[in-house]
Amino acid sequence: MPHYPTTPDGRYFVVRGRLWRCSNPALPEEERQRLVKALMDGRRAVKSARVANEPVALKAARAQVNAAKVALGERGPVWWTDGAEDFNRRLVGNTPYSAWHEQLSQA
Repeated sequence: MPHYPTTPDGRYFVVRGRLWRCSNPALPEEERQRLVKALMDGRRAVKSARVANEPVALKAARAQVNAAKVALGERGPVWWTDGAEDFNRRLVGNTPYSAWHEQLSQA
């Protein structure tokens, strides 16, 4: 499994120059595992619905994926409480993490 750099504050990981929000680290491990299972079940359902060309099932499966991601803290309201802006899905070079990311590429 590839290793993706995580921002120093633990809020995001970087894939191909884009920030993606990490799961809420305060979630109890048992709940996190349950939500990850629901997420993976939803992703499998998306694939099955696509293959079967079932638009209603696809919509339901995508809703399942979204609900799991929101519950994990990867989408929806941010899980941190300091009022910092959310940079999810933004190019790292256009955020305050730019200098940190530049240092990684120089190392």
